[in-house]
Amino acid sequence: MYAATKAALRSFARSWAAELVGRQIRVNLVAPGPIGTPGLRGLAPDAGAADALLEGMASGVPMAQLGRPEEIADTVLFLAGDSSSFMTGAELYVDGGQSQI
Repeated sequence: MYAATKAALRSFARSWAAELVGRQIRVNLVAPGPIGTPGLRGLAPDAGAADALLEGMASGVPMAQLGRPEEIADTVLFLAGDSSSFMTGAELYVDGGQSQI
């Protein structure tokens, strides 16, 4: 279900980008990797298990760390600003290289 949902979002973004370009509306997609948030810690039954879970997730990232919420926010701000004015239909992976390397 997770993979199908990600594929659907990618398809929506591409379709909407093509349909809305004439109205000067840009559509891009941010694909985050594992981000160190309280919600992620909450997936584990206790604090010790949470530490192990986060360490295990970080070990699957080429940069060997979890992302920070601020890194996702910075990406969204980039897409919302003039610096990305010539981008539409793009998917930006903010995942420490997890899906690309």
